[in-house]
Parts: sequence; structure tokens; C-alpha cells
Amino acid sequence: MTRGTLRLATRGSDLALRQAASVQEALSGHRFDVELVEVETHGDQVRDELIHRLGKTGAFVRALDEKVLDGSVDAAVHSMKDMPTESPQNLVVAGVPMRAAAGDVLVTPDGSDLNDLPAGATVGTSSLRRKAEILSARPDLDVEPLRGNVDTRVEKLLAPSMQAEHEKRVDADSDEKAEATAKGDTAETEFDESIEEWFDGLHEIERRALERDIETEYDAIVLAEAGLERSGLLHTVESVRLPTSEFVPAPGQGAIAVTTQYDETAEDVRDAIDHSRTRVETTVERTVLEVLGGGCVAPMGVHATLQGRHVHVTARILSVDGEQEVRGSRDLPVEDHADAAAEFAETLAEKGADELVAAARELADEE
Repeated sequence: MTRGTLRLATRGSDLALRQAASVQEALSGHRFDVELVEVETHGDQVRDELIHRLGKTGAFVRALDEKVLDGSVDAAVHSMKDMPTESPQNLVVAGVPMRAAAGDVLVTPDGSDLNDLPAGATVGTSSLRRKAEILSARPDLDVEPLRGNVDTRVEKLLAPSMQAEHEKRVDADSDEKAEATAKGDTAETEFDESIEEWFDGLHEIERRALERDIETEYDAIVLAEAGLERSGLLHTVESVRLPTSEFVPAPGQGAIAVTTQYDETAEDVRDAIDHSRTRVETTVERTVLEVLGGGCVAPMGVHATLQGRHVHVTARILSVDGEQEVRGSRDLPVEDHADAAAEFAETLAEKGADELVAAARELADEE
């Protein structure tokens, strides 16, 4: 017997729908009949802006939570890293399912590592944090804006190399046919397969890349591993994991949050899908973020892992250009992890993290 229909709000992007479907499946396993309700957010409407320019209060979050608060839906699914640390009254994060991989990956057409990229190579990202971390590691690289869904970003990366390969095959085929015709012979091709056979062997995203207009030629892009995996592309494109010790992930990256009003629905959702380890780790990360006040305007990475009776947390706060930073690590007692995380954040602030956040906020206000 089901518990009645639970209306679950989600953004309409492919990744958001996949995340919502995973929550739907988990809830269905606990006798919920779940209906997905697509909601367009401000972040979806403003497609030519980078994430940090879309506002400081959750460009991809607010519209969904408003539906929860006015009773149009029962719950909403969010990427936790998109959520502001301050929530409206009577709204609660009722469920935090088990987190996927928290780190970032470097995606290239040929599987190159970050150190393999030549000086001046162009790397695409929409994240201030990723940009600062890339420039800190490789100040000789050119980091350019990149926005769009995961598949769109991958298409933008692949488009130049795929189109160049297609042109090379077309030219070779034409030249060989012309030469053979002149000699009265049968054409011998440079490639082992025809253009048609090559095209048929491509992945769908590679075919879409062939049709994309090229604005910026990226040599590499940086994405969240969780987003690439949830989009079904992790094993389709060439990627290299970036170490979380240096490329410290955004707070809550890889985690999903389900918000509800503070009522019996919250208890039901928590009982059904909440993952205690992920709840602890993301609470630590978001507490540090809240105390330092970085939001989406400051390059800040915070990564926590539960290790027995302690939560090991690493934080890295950078200047926008990656030239300055404050970092620290600490083992926090799990029984007092939230308060201990706040104390850790205060220590970082005293080391100068608050000054870096303030400088980043001032730059954001000027834009």
C-alpha cells in the first residue's frame, strides 16, 4: 500500500531530472507514489550569465522552494552545492541521500592531465572556485567562461576536434576518389572505414558536437565528477580526476538535498532516504561556508570525510586570480561536528579567509 502521491519539484534540465528520478526511485521503494513536477528557475531563464552573476540567494533553488512553501508541491530536489546556507522559515532539508563522488574532473578530447596541457591552453569553467584553483596550479593557462548543461559543455569541448576530424576524412575521401577517377582505378582510402561507418560509430554527444557552432575552442573543461556520471558521460569522454587535496570541491558537491515544509512529510522523507554519513559530511562543509559567508561569490572549497569518530575537513579559500589563499585541515569530533566546524571556520577567518571573501564579494558587486 502506498502513502499517497508525493509531488516532487525539480528543474527541467537533463541532469536535474536524473537526480530527481533517483530520489523518486528511492522514495518509491518506501511506498511513496511520487509525481515529478518540472519548475523553471531564474538560473534556467538567464542562460548567458555565469553562476556567480546570477545572485547570491540560489538562482536554481528559490523557485522550487517557493512551490514547496505555497503548497503547490510537497518537496523539491536540489543539487546541494547550489543551495544558499540560509533557508526560509518552515523549510527544512528533510533528506540527504548518499552522496556521489565529490571531486572535479578534467575533461579533454584526448585524456590529457592538467600538467600535460601546453602553456596558454584554454580551460573552460563556470565556477569561480575552479578558475582560482586552476590558476593557482597553472597560472600560464587561459581560463575562459563556460556555461550550459553538462552535455552542452562537453559538446563545446569536443566540437573543434570532431569537426576537424570530419573535415579531414571528407577531404581525404574526395582527393582519393578524384585521383582514382583520373587513373581509372578504384579509390584506396587513407582510413580503414568509410565516413558513414565512422559516423555510425560515434557516440550521440559526438554527433551533436559535429553540428555545434564554435565560439571558443577549449582544450579542456573542468566538471563535477558526479554531474558527468549522472549524465551518463563519465565513461564516454576522456577525463582525469583532480585531487581533492588541491582542487578542494565546493561545499555539498556531489550531494542531493530534498527540501520540505517542517511537517510529517519531512519525517517521512528523512526516514526513507537520509544517509547519515552524507548528512554529517555536508553539514560540516556547509557550516564552514555559512560562517565564512562565501556563498557563490567567493572561490571556496570545503571537503569533509567521516573517518570513524572524527570528520576530517579541508578548506581552501582563494583570491579570484588564484594568487592568494588561506587553507587548513582539521579532525572534528563527530558528536559535535557542527559546532566544531564553526570553530574551524572562525580560525580560517582569523588567518585572512574573511578578507579574501570580502574582496571577492566587492568584485562581484562591481560586475
